[in-house]
Amino acid sequence: MTMARLPTILLLNILGVALFLSWLLPANHGLWFVFDAGIFHFFNRELVESHAFLWFVAITNNRAFDSCSLLCMGLLMLSYWLKATPPGRRQIVIMGVVMLLCAVVLNQIGQAIPVERPSPTLYFPHINRVSQLLDFPTKDASRDSFPGDHGLMLLIFCGFMLRYFGAKAFALAIIIFLVFIVPRMMIGAHWFSDVFVGSLSLALIGLPWWLMTPFSDVIIRWFNQRLPGKYKQSGHN
Repeated sequence: MTMARLPTILLLNILGVALFLSWLLPANHGLWFVFDAGIFHFFNRELVESHAFLWFVAITNNRAFDSCSLLCMGLLMLSYWLKATPPGRRQIVIMGVVMLLCAVVLNQIGQAIPVERPSPTLYFPHINRVSQLLDFPTKDASRDSFPGDHGLMLLIFCGFMLRYFGAKAFALAIIIFLVFIVPRMMIGAHWFSDVFVGSLSLALIGLPWWLMTPFSDVIIRWFNQRLPGKYKQSGHN
């Protein structure tokens, strides 16, 4: 199965590398910077033109809102857990652990990329910052925003939903991804390309080797055989 999927894995890897190089190689990131700057300035103007929008981005970038993203991911997995058999429920929990392990590994790889890029709120002078417009705890800046770690985690979640639960779960995961990543760009804590180049290129390069090979299944099976529990899988299964 792995050999049959190898061309697809390599194609996704090539797309990921090409996407990253399209941002890295041009001077000042080429058209990506034009797109990034346009998106940032559009939403940045809205902060002073709409008080409702100002509060919206402040609330959706509060730390508590990050917990809401975890809650939504958990509820989606719970919906499948409730319908599963007892052994299947154990498998879903272990799959969640393996997903977190994958996120840690890919995030560490992302942090090792020798690129340090401040968020647009720290890059552009004379702009509007939510933290200066409102007395409300919110994240509107990052000294190193590339690649977007939050975006990467959400993309990994999307990949695992597609691999283990199918297209419907994947579609719902994509909605969760957009709901929780777009506010980061609206407030200026991330550039558009932090997520749609940085996070996405890492996902295209790393996730296929986890999910389109037996690798994630092997790790799940390993945990299933060793973690205690009533429905522990034997080493012969």
